[in-house]
Amino acid sequence: MFYEIRWARKEEWAPAIKMIWRTFMRYEGNVYSQEGILKFFEFITDDALYTSFLRGEYRLMVALDGGNIIGAGSVRNGNHLSLLFVDEAYHCRGVGSMILGKLCDFLRTEAGERYMSLQAAPCAVNFYRKQGFRAVRPEMEFSGIRVTPMEKVF
Repeated sequence: MFYEIRWARKEEWAPAIKMIWRTFMRYEGNVYSQEGILKFFEFITDDALYTSFLRGEYRLMVALDGGNIIGAGSVRNGNHLSLLFVDEAYHCRGVGSMILGKLCDFLRTEAGERYMSLQAAPCAVNFYRKQGFRAVRPEMEFSGIRVTPMEKVF
């Protein structure tokens, strides 16, 4: 299947965040505490994050099927994967792998980075392992959010 994958436009921010929130609640909301759910919501709806996006400081890549946003991923702080979410209807179709691959290519070829780091949610650890990431520390929890720190060297 062909999906368009590219940097998000201003008008795609809100639909992407809506898809991210819906997917987060479906897959991670049941394993995070109320504190963790609230922290995640505050992060994705923070005006400062949106302002950083508008300035080009927080780059968001989207996957589209027709005009519908079906996936999104972003990097921050140089080489850290900040978000990677795929709409439930498109799971297991390679969308997440395609977004991640494009983000890694961008970091390696345009940003000059040598590796990507991330904090994997419990339900995503196996996905990232299949993409060549390795855990660099055991699972940890902060502010009600459970993650496994992982990285991939290019």
